[in-house]
Amino acid sequence: MTKDIRQVCEKARTASRSLALAPEGLKNHFLQILADWLIEHEGEILVANNQDVHTAKHDGLSDALIDRLTLTPARIHSISNDVRTVVGIQDPVGEKFEAQTLPNDLRLHKVRVPLGVVAVIYESRPNVTIDVAALALKSGNALILRGGSETINSNRALVGGIHTAMREAGLDPAAVQFIDDPDRELVSQLLRMHDYVDMLIPRGGAGLHAYCRENSSIPVITGGIGICHLFVDESADIPRSIQVIHNAKTQRPTVCNALDTVLVHRSLATTFIPMLVAEMRKAGVSLRVDSGTFAGLGLQPAEDLREAADGDFDNEWYSLVLGIKVVEGLEEAIAHIAAHSTGHSDGILTADQENTRRFLREVDSAVVYANASTRFTDGAQLGLGAEVAVSTQRLHARGPMALRELTTYKWVVEGEYHIRS
Repeated sequence: MTKDIRQVCEKARTASRSLALAPEGLKNHFLQILADWLIEHEGEILVANNQDVHTAKHDGLSDALIDRLTLTPARIHSISNDVRTVVGIQDPVGEKFEAQTLPNDLRLHKVRVPLGVVAVIYESRPNVTIDVAALALKSGNALILRGGSETINSNRALVGGIHTAMREAGLDPAAVQFIDDPDRELVSQLLRMHDYVDMLIPRGGAGLHAYCRENSSIPVITGGIGICHLFVDESADIPRSIQVIHNAKTQRPTVCNALDTVLVHRSLATTFIPMLVAEMRKAGVSLRVDSGTFAGLGLQPAEDLREAADGDFDNEWYSLVLGIKVVEGLEEAIAHIAAHSTGHSDGILTADQENTRRFLREVDSAVVYANASTRFTDGAQLGLGAEVAVSTQRLHARGPMALRELTTYKWVVEGEYHIRS
């Protein structure tokens, strides 16, 4: 069990120096071994995960958390495939850019380098263990992992596989440190290790994010909390819009890019909303409709259909619940999103090119969509192989964070014994 956080961080910092210099071929070799290990040890992983799921159900964790916690053969194969995808993505480390020669003949360029040591604190999702390790190590970063107590057995098995693959590939296993003790005091200690850790990424609920922002002396990247919207414009293709909404809400409702609120242009309300309500109820979705629309359309209250209450449009549901609100048009839709979105993923369904242009320009979320499901806000879906997190901040990185977002750069200045006059 982990007790000395400083020692954990020191080991990661020391290992980060050699890892930063590791050639791309060596890092890719590690990833190939890891991808194979996941498939070969599927049974072992599932046994450990089943222990965690059983405990989580006994402890009364929510269905959303249990869904995120659960691994299946299909999910393990998907994780393995994501690791293989990272192999095929060009390593950003060592990339030279913005080269120039000054009038005094000094030659300048920037070169991309790893951040150093990245710490990730996360809840429920054992897939994060593999995703983060793949991206961190390929981008030359040492890693400190602290998963939740609810996934301790799964993470122990997965970190064991990571270390096995690192040893076989010739990488120092000390570059991946795992805090396997559920004591929360260790998190408080980790947040003060700014001499060793370069960036902290919390992945979990709003409480974890707030705690890290308020208590960390390490730079924090937050995100992954998504109150996501789709606006159905008056020119939208109604049947196809319902298909997109159905996908965005039901394909996996327990994740941060699942749809939370549909905004409907008033001119479509009387035809579109009854159709949407019928389709969503068939899919097991409960609806929360703004009060004016509920009364105006003569909707009948039911267990799965009710008027929206105060705060419903500020709720990330993480379940089969969907808010519906009628707006006068594009202006009100954009204003509603500005007031209620968390800046994660928001989109418009429309055939109007000018409204598309305005929406994509004026909505300031990490990912904005025209005529597509919000479920594509995902590192694997956007061609990044995987993601460390979905950042909703404006500094350093926004949206899915992958290899390039785990690097910084340094200036390189070359001269001929230049001196400054």
